[in-house]
Amino acid sequence: MLALQLAWRFLREGRTQSLLILAGVTIGIAAFVFVSAIIEGLQVNLLEQTLGSQAHITVAPEEASPRALMSESGVAFARRIEPSEPRRRPFDQWQRSVRRVEATEGVVATCPKASGSALAYRGAAEEAVKVVGADADRLRQIVDLRANLVEGTYRLGGEDAVIGTTLAQKLGARVGDPVRVRSGDRESLLRIVGVFDVGNEVVNGRWLVTSLRNAQTLLNRVGDITEIDARVAEVYQAERIAREIEARTGVPTESWMERNRDLLTGLRSQDASTTMIRIFVLLAVAMGIASVLSVTVVQRRGQIGILRAVGTSRRIARPPVWSGWRAARRAARRGRG
Repeated sequence: MLALQLAWRFLREGRTQSLLILAGVTIGIAAFVFVSAIIEGLQVNLLEQTLGSQAHITVAPEEASPRALMSESGVAFARRIEPSEPRRRPFDQWQRSVRRVEATEGVVATCPKASGSALAYRGAAEEAVKVVGADADRLRQIVDLRANLVEGTYRLGGEDAVIGTTLAQKLGARVGDPVRVRSGDRESLLRIVGVFDVGNEVVNGRWLVTSLRNAQTLLNRVGDITEIDARVAEVYQAERIAREIEARTGVPTESWMERNRDLLTGLRSQDASTTMIRIFVLLAVAMGIASVLSVTVVQRRGQIGILRAVGTSRRIARPPVWSGWRAARRAARRGRG
């Protein structure tokens, strides 16, 4: 207990220095925690705003690439390559692909979707929309439209549909109003049952969400889908999981990290800045404490010399030395008197 007794005596005798050290440590730790919490909170909020309206991973077949009509070994043909029509290939055996995506480690939710461009009419208003057809429960696990409803209910059965706030304003539509949707030579009359606001103007201004069956019929993809959306437990593992899914299914797979490279670069820069700030804060606190302790050691040099003279080791190993140190201190005082 000798080390603790000496430490407590020095703390009581140098109360001002002890308070300064305590204040420096407290302020340094508070600054460290404050800066870390602010930057981490900004990153979480930015990710929620970005990924709250999109899937972490998207599995979709590629568009058909142009192919040569004439080819012969050793013979050169002069030809002009025309781009193919902007039409996706059918998603062959998509049910099996859904099961394989669900079985991938790290995936927590999947949602097969049928989506495509269409025109929405209401009176004289006409707007280009993106029809999104999916199962209500599955889609909610990817993009939680129900939690972002501002009016109506979240229901995708029958001829029901939900739209964003911006699209509702452009069409002049409210809950309960019918909207006519046309894609190619197909047309459907849908009734608005809910209006959502996810904080993304692209989604709020274009998405018209309905049931999977309605979207398949309207987009002329009966029994087919356009893509499989997936959500993962760890967002920064999305790229690795996407490559694993692509190897399992044989279908091109894209993660949010590929779609948002600029955002990912910004997040990594923030991480590097946060690390540097933490290091400098800790160094400032450590140097402040070290300087105060150095002055304290210089001031206590005489007392430290007495302790060493009576046989105290550097680690202050034996408690009995305490009584000898007190005797030496009394003798020193008598000598000065």
